[in-house]
Amino acid sequence: MSIRSQSEFRKLREIGRIVRKALDAMAAAVRPGMTTAELDRIGALVLREHGAESAPPRVYGFPAAVCISVNDEAIHGIPSSRTLRDGDLVKLDLVAEKDGFFADAALTVRVGEVSKAADALVRCSETAFRSAASAARAGNRVHEIGRSVEREVRRCGFSVMRDLCGHGVGRTIHEEPTVANYYDARHRTRLTEGLVITIEPIIAAGAGRAELQKDKWSVRTADRSLSAHYEHTVVITKSEPILVTAA
Repeated sequence: MSIRSQSEFRKLREIGRIVRKALDAMAAAVRPGMTTAELDRIGALVLREHGAESAPPRVYGFPAAVCISVNDEAIHGIPSSRTLRDGDLVKLDLVAEKDGFFADAALTVRVGEVSKAADALVRCSETAFRSAASAARAGNRVHEIGRSVEREVRRCGFSVMRDLCGHGVGRTIHEEPTVANYYDARHRTRLTEGLVITIEPIIAAGAGRAELQKDKWSVRTADRSLSAHYEHTVVITKSEPILVTAA
């Protein structure tokens, strides 16, 4: 989707603001002893209070409001009675809809005191996002985003999970273009002013190979190494992109 009016921009901004509120409420509640199902209920409540709806259950039949993944789970973890423990990394990934507009964001939260390696992995996912955002300008090709992510992740000594990527968003959850987290010369789509995409480094401490689990939703690192995920919905401009899911 591309933004074509101030009215569309306001609606996208509104759902982006709500997604941010829900993520912030969940992140603030994270502590040892909390279950992922309890976190999911917090996110769902914030959405209801603001007249928004979680998109994955409606569009894909996902069995919860929020994708919550822990440690070696990279994406699409199903909330459950699993209890968070000191040292865990928990990824909160939320796509929501209001008035026909969708926004998508994710962050990785440290549970209590984490190891230096885990902390470095989380920091790298965030710096990789910032590097990619600087390349996300109208006129550049989409593969420049992937080049920037991969360069930063390698500099940090980690790996991109190449099977997992960003995407267009706005009128539904997943739209064109694909936004890979690595350089692929075939991804030659030019970024245009007003285009709405997600930028979302999904990275691993190990080799970065992804493995779909028996539940057919959650994806883990094949070598069971830690993973981190950081994401915003952005609107492309001629300069820095607008982060509609930022605080």
